[in-house]
Amino acid sequence: MEEKEKNCPEPEEKDGENIRDAGSVVTGSKHLVHCLTVIGQIEGHYSLPPQNKTTKYEHVIPQLAAIEESEEIKGLLILLNTVGGDVEAGLAIAELIAGMKKPTVSVVLGGGHSIGVPLAVSAKESFIVPSATMTIHPVRMNGLVLGVPQSFSYFEKMQERITRFVTGNSRITPERFTQLMMATGELAMDVGTSIDGETAVEEGLIDHLGGLSDAFSCLYRMIDGTEGEEAEKCRS
Repeated sequence: MEEKEKNCPEPEEKDGENIRDAGSVVTGSKHLVHCLTVIGQIEGHYSLPPQNKTTKYEHVIPQLAAIEESEEIKGLLILLNTVGGDVEAGLAIAELIAGMKKPTVSVVLGGGHSIGVPLAVSAKESFIVPSATMTIHPVRMNGLVLGVPQSFSYFEKMQERITRFVTGNSRITPERFTQLMMATGELAMDVGTSIDGETAVEEGLIDHLGGLSDAFSCLYRMIDGTEGEEAEKCRS
């Protein structure tokens, strides 16, 4: 029997490296499913301090392209527990997920705040656990901001992009989403609204109340059948 090459890692070692470096793993006994975790803060063009838990867009974007083109991987499961982060990086990831042909399902665990809201609704079907929360608030910017009309116009256009994406990929109306986003008296020292899992489903922001097994069941049904049939099955 030939000896294995010393530099060739075992499958378990590769999975461990994927989880450690990119927060992802390929799993599934019935179908091969790629599990992508979006945790902590979405990191954009600037690196965050090393003590911060981050999801790096330069890791996620090429992964999504590879998943879409892979013949072996049949679906994508996105697990979300994020406080938000870089708006353009998060929206770029959300747009990529929304543009995938393969079955995609998201699960909000813990929190799906700020730019995590577009990420949650970007999948073809979305779930949220009862104890999770989602915080909806206007676009904000840290650091030096010029107090000129152009700055406010930029913020408004960015907010319109996010509102258009969220309402286009969920059942919530633009008017209701804006109302939640601009609410006062709900958050301490902030504008916006924090809603729990059940309320997120009632508002039409998330499709289903459920956990990991529900998400896998829905994803497998989407993979097994046609897209139109499975959309109805997951909503039943």
